[in-house]
Amino acid sequence: MIVEFLMVAVGLLILIFAGDALVKGAVNLALRLGIPALVVSLTVVAFGTSAPELLVSVQAILDGAPGLALGNVVGSNTANVLLVLGIPAIIATMHVAGCDTRRDFLYMLAATLLFIGFSLTGNLVWWHGVILLIVLAGILLATFFSSRAEDIEVEGAEPGLPGWKITAYLILGLIGLPLGANLLVEGATLIAREFGVSETVIGLTLVAIGTSLPELATTVMAALRRHADVALGNVIGSNLFNLLGIIGVAVLIGPIPVETSFLKSDLWVMLAATMLLVPFVFFGRNITRTWGVALTGLYLSYLVWALT
Repeated sequence: MIVEFLMVAVGLLILIFAGDALVKGAVNLALRLGIPALVVSLTVVAFGTSAPELLVSVQAILDGAPGLALGNVVGSNTANVLLVLGIPAIIATMHVAGCDTRRDFLYMLAATLLFIGFSLTGNLVWWHGVILLIVLAGILLATFFSSRAEDIEVEGAEPGLPGWKITAYLILGLIGLPLGANLLVEGATLIAREFGVSETVIGLTLVAIGTSLPELATTVMAALRRHADVALGNVIGSNLFNLLGIIGVAVLIGPIPVETSFLKSDLWVMLAATMLLVPFVFFGRNITRTWGVALTGLYLSYLVWALT
């Protein structure tokens, strides 16, 4: 059991340092490319922090455990909103009032509703994946071209940072995040099995939390560095990638049957968590410590409910 706990500890350390590196690289890349940091967080950062979900979901399909892939994505999206925004807000208030994420939130909401609609068929198959990937490509293109007309404002970027350092930060972040998450998830899963926790519960809770840790690490560092645009953009972008990109790729490898339990509860919990972003996105409310405690409390309540 000592080895498993050591894997968890090392995984957490790698996640913390990799998250910091990815934020540094992303905001400076935004400055170099002449586009807002939000756009970079919706693409480079979101893809990097969603890599663990992709690895876990693809492996689950290959191993004949498609329910684990679905539970991982649904659980991760719920954790991204409640936990990934909640914990950093407890550490430091996230000033998102000046971040215009309305369009991107609507993209995420549309992706959520599309995913739920496909799930209601009872079986996600290859043509669902094709549609999801096409929608993702369209959103990324629309976001990129519309950003060209926006004012460039990258708070805290280092104008003199050499290109090789920016590249190094991004590479370290993109490699370190999935590596750290894999170590942590494997160690935590072995510990959970020692205590007799079922595979289904592991996928929806433990694995979902573990694969959301890159988003959490990145968002914590972004909040501490006062990069609220990167923090909020990371969550919105990661959820988009999870629903459209990861499920899109996964169902091209093999079909995913949707269990009745997901249709009755977990999908709607994910949708409800998504709607909790409305006050921050449309009404300019900062994510204060009070909100952080509330969001984190809601997630802990969901975990207790899921485990019972």
